[in-house]
Amino acid sequence: MFAEIITIGDELLIGQVVDTNSAWIGRELNKVGIEVIRVVSVRDRSDEIIEAIDAAMHRSSVVLVTGGLGPTKDDITKQALCDYFHTELVFSEEIFENVKRVLSGRIPMNALNKSQAMVPKDCLVINNRVGSASVSWFERNGKVLVSMPGVPQEMTTVMSEEVIPRLADKFRTDVIVHKTFTVKNQPESVLAEKLEYWEAALPLCIKLAYLPKPGIIRLRLTGRGQSKEEIKSLIDDASVRLKAILGDDIFDEEDAPLERIIGDLLRKKGITLSTAESCTGGSIAARLTSVAGSSDYFKGAVVAYANEVKTSLLNVSPQTLAEQGAVSEKTVIEMVKGAMNTLKTDCAVATSGIAGPGGGTNEKPVGTVWIAAAYKNEIRTMKQDSNRGREMNIERAGNNALLLLLELLK
Repeated sequence: MFAEIITIGDELLIGQVVDTNSAWIGRELNKVGIEVIRVVSVRDRSDEIIEAIDAAMHRSSVVLVTGGLGPTKDDITKQALCDYFHTELVFSEEIFENVKRVLSGRIPMNALNKSQAMVPKDCLVINNRVGSASVSWFERNGKVLVSMPGVPQEMTTVMSEEVIPRLADKFRTDVIVHKTFTVKNQPESVLAEKLEYWEAALPLCIKLAYLPKPGIIRLRLTGRGQSKEEIKSLIDDASVRLKAILGDDIFDEEDAPLERIIGDLLRKKGITLSTAESCTGGSIAARLTSVAGSSDYFKGAVVAYANEVKTSLLNVSPQTLAEQGAVSEKTVIEMVKGAMNTLKTDCAVATSGIAGPGGGTNEKPVGTVWIAAAYKNEIRTMKQDSNRGREMNIERAGNNALLLLLELLK
C-alpha cells in the first residue's frame, strides 16, 4: 500500500517555512502499513496543484494533500480540487457552525472566515475540531485523496483522529516492522564492506538502510509481510548475526538520540552531569535539556567561548592557554575538571576547537576539536580533526563528546 504527500505553499519552496508535516505523516502511516513513496511540494498555482494531484493519483492508492485551505486569496486548494474532481464549492451549515465555534471569543467573524464553510460538493467533508479549515475526503476508482490543513497542530489532530483510522478501515495493508541499531567507530564505506555478506544473506522481505549522522551510523532493518510474528522472527535472526559481527560498536537498539541514552544511564546510576563548552557553544547542554526530566541529572553548563571565561569560571591555567593554546588536550582536561568542581557534578564533558570557517592555522586547521569526558577520577580525551563545515563540525563534536562519556560511564 503506497501513499504520496503533496504539500502546497510558496513559503515551503522559498525556505521560509520548513515542512515538518511530511515527516510526521510518513512516520504515522508506516505504523499502519502504508508506505510513503514520494513527497512533492508545489506553489500556490492551480495548474501546478492539479498536475501534482493527477500524477499522484495515477501512481498511488492514497494521496494526502496539506496546505492552501486558509481564508485568504492565495489559498486555492479547495477550488483546484473541485476543478480536478469536476465538482463545485457549496456552503455547509455544519462546517460553518464549527468555524464559529473555533473562532468564538478569539477572532471576529467576517466574510473571509465565513468562506471557510464553502466545501467541495462531491466528497466526504470532515470537521476540524481545532481549526477552521475542514478536511475533504475524495474517492475515485478505489483510490483516496485527502486534503488537510497545513498548520501542523491541525494536521496532526485530524490525521490521528479521523484520517488514519479511516484509511486503516478501508485498506488491507502489509505489516511493516523496523529495527534500528546505532553504531559508532565505523565509517559508512568500511561498515558496508564489513556487512556485505551479512546483508546479501538477508531474506528478500527485509531491507537494510544506512542512516549516517556525524560520528555515528544508524542501521535500519525493515521487514514487510502479512504476518507480524514471522517478520519479527526473521529480523531477530538477522539481528543476532549483526551483533556477532559488530559487537560493542553497537551502542543502542532503540533508535534513541544520544542525549536520551546518556540521560537514562545517568538516572539509573544516580549521578549528575555538567558541560564546559567552547566551540559547541552550549549545543550539548541544549540537547541534554531537550529531554523531559533532565533536571534529575543535568546541573548546568559553562559556555566558555572566551579565554578569560575559561580561566575565571573553569580555573583553566593562563599558563596552559599561553603554552598549549585554547584548542589543546591540556585545556579541555582542565575545562572538564573545572566544570565538575564549579557545578559540583559527578561527571562532565568539555569541548574546545575551531569550528570554522575561519580561525585555523597550519598547526591547528579548521575542524580541529579537542574533547574530554570525566567521571570521578578518570578522564578520557579525543581529537577530532576533519573539517566538514561549521555546522557539521559542531554537531560531530557534540556526538563525539556524548559517545566518549557513554564509553566512560559504561
